Amino acid sequence: MSALRLFRGYPLAVQVLLINQLGVNTAFYLLIPYLAGYLGHDLGLSAAVIGVILGVRNLSQQGLFLLGGSASDRLGARGVIIAGCALRAVGFGLFAFGTSLPVLLAASVLSGLAGALFNPAVRSYLSHEAGERRAEMFSMFNVFANTGMLIGPLLGSALLLVDFQVSAICAALIFAVLTVAQVLVLPAREVPTPRTTLLADWREVLTDRRFVLFTCAMTGLFALQNQLYLVLPMLASRFTGTAVSVSVIFLVTTVAGLALQVRITRWCDGRWSRGRAIATGLAVMGGGFAVTAIAATAIPAQPASSTGELVLRLSPVLVTAFALSVGVMLAQPFAYELIPAYGRDELSGTYFGVFYLASGLTAAGGNALIGWATDLAGAEVPWLPSALCLAIGLASAAAVLALHRRSGIGPRPTTNEETSCRTS
Repeated sequence: MSALRLFRGYPLAVQVLLINQLGVNTAFYLLIPYLAGYLGHDLGLSAAVIGVILGVRNLSQQGLFLLGGSASDRLGARGVIIAGCALRAVGFGLFAFGTSLPVLLAASVLSGLAGALFNPAVRSYLSHEAGERRAEMFSMFNVFANTGMLIGPLLGSALLLVDFQVSAICAALIFAVLTVAQVLVLPAREVPTPRTTLLADWREVLTDRRFVLFTCAMTGLFALQNQLYLVLPMLASRFTGTAVSVSVIFLVTTVAGLALQVRITRWCDGRWSRGRAIATGLAVMGGGFAVTAIAATAIPAQPASSTGELVLRLSPVLVTAFALSVGVMLAQPFAYELIPAYGRDELSGTYFGVFYLASGLTAAGGNALIGWATDLAGAEVPWLPSALCLAIGLASAAAVLALHRRSGIGPRPTTNEETSCRTS
């Protein structure tokens, strides 16, 4: 009920974009988790071709975040959000009706480009609309996003009982409805005339030393958040001998986000500085992997013989997943709040674009490093991947704390005094 009261207290634009994020995640997770299976089983494509199709989608999104952020600044966030949703509707529609490789690649490119457009634009628009309530609003944003992540796979698995094309059409229709709703309801805002060239904007953001250092310090958030899809599922399968247990991980993290996100943000908001909240979140994210590091040496890799044993074997992974979720809830809303505060209001989209570009590159690099450590560890050193995640989280937390002590978190101080907890 408190979340509902918060929602009603926001301006119309924020309400629209929160509902938009619910729809975006519902449609995305309705389709994407099942795409590889459809391409391989139904269309008979090879694993290499499937990897190319999925990789093109990811590259199109991660590689174009900077352009999407700049488009938001120069063309207006509203138009870029609408264009992104419309492109995602077209892309998912192509997945429904296209079976040839060129059409599937076009669908991947359009779907990725759509995300590159509306992800920075949505956050830029929200950061302007929310004013002093940015952290609270971004915590609500996570609640709506998590709700979509919960509904999407459930709806997708039900629709798959009919046909994959039905799932793709349903996802495309959701994005089409969101596009129409944004055209009709999302308030337009005046777009300031750019005072500099596009290259000058990029140079200004990329040479903002405080922002670049902050982004580098946040690598732990990017790298560890993705372990929900890499290390934890592998450990769950290893400990229990069944892939079904993987779904429980996502259930735990999603329910935790829905139940605790707003409460955690509100509690930290009045008690901790931004730097302390983010550093604590990163430390909790990394610290959770100490549990799976210990469990990896204590639990043999064999199937569980009973339900009770399965629960016991899975519990270390669930504890780590819960810690990872709590750490994200601590760090992410405040990080999003601070990103546009580093520079001019007219460049908030570009700042978000650079941040997202860095997050994509770091996530890919982190997955490659942790995957390499997993292969290297094998059965002889099973704790190595979790230990590496622990080290990444603690190192990232230490980097954020170091910046915090040097007043490198958030807006540049205007005096020699320590900045207050709401701007530090």
